[in-house]
Order: sequence, then C-alpha cells, then structure tokens
Amino acid sequence: MMTQIQIFHFNDLEVNTYVIWDETKECVIIDAGCVRDYECRELTDFIAKADLKPVYLLTTHYHIDHIMGNKFVKETYRIPVCAHAAGEIFWKRGDMWAYSFGVNKNDLIAPDSFLKDNDIITFGVSRLKVLYTPGHADGSVCFYNEKEGYVVVGDVLFYSSIGRTDLPSGNFDTIKKSIYEKLYILPDETIIYPGHGPKTTVGFEKEHNPFL
Repeated sequence: MMTQIQIFHFNDLEVNTYVIWDETKECVIIDAGCVRDYECRELTDFIAKADLKPVYLLTTHYHIDHIMGNKFVKETYRIPVCAHAAGEIFWKRGDMWAYSFGVNKNDLIAPDSFLKDNDIITFGVSRLKVLYTPGHADGSVCFYNEKEGYVVVGDVLFYSSIGRTDLPSGNFDTIKKSIYEKLYILPDETIIYPGHGPKTTVGFEKEHNPFL
C-alpha cells in the first residue's frame, strides 16, 4: 500500500500543510501553518477521524507562515519538531515577523532535533529523504519519497515559479543551484508538492518554468 497525502490550506498566506501516512497509521505532519482555532480543529479532527498516529512534525523552512502551528501540534501530539539547523535566525528572531502576523512570540518554538542533507526519516514502513535546498531561506529542506516518486519542497519550487529570494538569507543563484542539483536530477515524473499552490512535476518545470 502506498502512502496517502492530505493537504490543508492554512493561514492568510495559504500554506500547504501536509499529513502523510501509510497502512500502519503512523504519519508525519509537514509545515504546520494552522494558526486560527478552526484551522487547528480541522487538522486534529482529520487525524482523529482517520485514526492516525503522528510521529514527527517536519518543517521545510522556518518562515513564520510555515511554523505558526508548531507549538500547538507539538503539545497536542507530543512529537518532536524537526528542521535544519541553518534556519536558526528564524526561530531566534522570529518575534520580528510574529507581530505582523498576529502571532504571539511565545508561541514560536525552536526545533527539537536537526535535519541534515541525506537524512532518512522513517514512519511506519515509509521513508522520506532529506534534501538540503537553500536559496529561498537558509535551512530550507525538501522531503523526497523515492519509492513512490514525490517530493515535498516547501517554498523552493512552485508551479511555473520559484521561491522568493528577496527575504533574509535568500539568494537567486543559490536557489537555482538547489533546484538544478537536488530537484531537477529527480525523474521527470516525480510529483512536486509545494508550500503554496498546486502540485506539479519535475518534468513540467524543467520544460516550462520561466525562472529557470
């Protein structure tokens, strides 16, 4: 049986929050963007109804819109928050951005464990490989399921677009390098699940993305 993926669209920036699980019912949550009470209930109600057991909260990068629900998810399910250490500036100085999004700075928490390039995350009988892909933000990572041919990319690559590089630690040359060396080497049929907007494929972006 293949993994199943549920996508939620949370907060004013329409972050894609992913719940991925397999036949064991163990699941990972990627980019907890839930901030309003009804968004948090939508996530927990789905997990309860599907009888899932969260084991990790994975973070593609520590921009405020992708981590608003980290504290809630961690405390609700008592699971570790996992992110790349290079994103340290964003959790140490997150209060700079929290205020503009109406988020209490005390609700912004640091990761519990740090991811590295090529780490393997296991849940149930499934595996996700960590790909380090800076350029949109230091600490940006993607999560690649090689067996099933999909990758969750955060804000590195979108349908016919790429992540912004005008924010702190962003760099256009770096994001291009990340995309070409980590994502465009994947099979063309690999499905890309981005941090915002619709899914796409590696092959489509290689042929049609106007930024690359």
